[in-house]
Parts: sequence; C-alpha cells; structure tokens
Amino acid sequence: MSKATIQLSALTCPSCVLKIDNAVKAIPGVARDSVKVLFNASKVKFDFDEAVVSIAAVEKAITALGYEVLKSQVKA
Repeated sequence: MSKATIQLSALTCPSCVLKIDNAVKAIPGVARDSVKVLFNASKVKFDFDEAVVSIAAVEKAITALGYEVLKSQVKA
C-alpha cells in the first residue's frame, strides 16, 4: 500500500468534504478506512494499492466533482 496526500484548492463547505470523501472511498484500490478529508487544510489523505489504481485516477475523480487539485504526493 502507498500513502497519498492530495492538496486541493480551498474547500468552502462541509458538504464538499462529504462529496470528496464518498467519491474517493468508492474508487477500487483505495483503502476505505484510510480516507481522511481535512477541511481546514484542504487536503485528502488515503492509502491505496498502486497495482489497482493510480494517483491520477483519484485526482480525476476529485476534479470531476469540480474541485481543483493543486498537487499530489505519494509515499511508498
């Protein structure tokens, strides 16, 4: 499992957190229990299996909701 942190543009409401949380948890290969959306920091942290899903696929799911991804960091 790899650990990822995605920096987003500023989140403006608690429902944004819920939308992102649900979308990331729905992606196959993402460890559902590891997903944390940090409202004040505008970050998403999660563990994922790089053999199943890429960080780009997770970024795409977030941008499809209308949120801007500023940068991503992955640690093996």
